[in-house]
Amino acid sequence: MDLEGPEPMYRQIAAELERRIDAGRYAPNRPIPSETALCEEFGVGRNTARAAVRLLAEKGRIVTVKGKGSYVRADGGADR
Repeated sequence: MDLEGPEPMYRQIAAELERRIDAGRYAPNRPIPSETALCEEFGVGRNTARAAVRLLAEKGRIVTVKGKGSYVRADGGADR
């Protein structure tokens, strides 16, 4: 993560999560880390973690199920 660069942290986190999805670290139909886990891993606040997850959902890479968490789309978000 580049804390001093111009790219917002939530975008950097989303890009890292996308790399992990593409590499198969997070498999289709399996959860990505929770917002709490993202906060701890990347040292950010909940709003930043939430924005990263929201960006991935907007890009079609994940789906969020209320009360359960966020999951890699079954097709891995192939329609990027």
